[in-house]
Amino acid sequence: MSDTANVGSAAGRLAYGIYAWSALIIWLIPALALLAVIRRQETRRRVTRWFARAFFLSIGSPIRVDGVTTMPESACVVVANHASYLDGMILTAALPARFTFVIKQEMARFPFAGFLLRRIGSEFVDRDDGLQKNRVTRRLYKAAESGDALAFFPEGGFGAAPGLRRFEPGAFGMAWRAGLPVVPVVIAGSRAKLPSDVWLPVPGPLSVSVGEPIDPNRHGSADSLMTASRNAILARLGEPDLAENRVRAGSQRPDDDS
Repeated sequence: MSDTANVGSAAGRLAYGIYAWSALIIWLIPALALLAVIRRQETRRRVTRWFARAFFLSIGSPIRVDGVTTMPESACVVVANHASYLDGMILTAALPARFTFVIKQEMARFPFAGFLLRRIGSEFVDRDDGLQKNRVTRRLYKAAESGDALAFFPEGGFGAAPGLRRFEPGAFGMAWRAGLPVVPVVIAGSRAKLPSDVWLPVPGPLSVSVGEPIDPNRHGSADSLMTASRNAILARLGEPDLAENRVRAGSQRPDDDS
């Protein structure tokens, strides 16, 4: 590719990235205004879902959703891979408007995002604060008992390297003890569209694939349920198992140190 073509491509990506963030601001302002005055949480969630879909459509990346009809209409636990800051918005646009998102505490400190997430009933978890974590867990049990569905990113974070990171066990322990089906979900395209070390998104398709629910009653432990859910995501993700690579690397350390 010539230098002129490279410059043109870089300029196009820059223009798209600026446009995408501008579009987000344009959609976010009326969304926040409506969320501030709407009283019913269910309505706030529906409004947020509509705005999320409108945003992705406006930047040329409408989300293709497969398998959503297999999702239980009653309480369940959705677990999805995590690759980008866009993932929460992607799930909001793709899933039915009845989910309580369980998100790391740091997101509550982002002014606009924190307000929006609170208004749609998200729960923030500080994994280093045992008392706070227990309080959130009790609230989640109550939400599940009332028929609310829960959505987790069990990796807890994401990085630039493709692959599925180690899962935190909390979502699976809750699902196993409460007898809630686990729905494995694969998000594709978000890492390429907005990687962790890049500030401007680039053009590209986005898709969400909803897997068959996993019955916790067929598993003798939360660990078994977690393994089954992880394998279901890996089978459709098309990326390496980074947790497996870490175990292999760790098993070699004694030899390296000798």
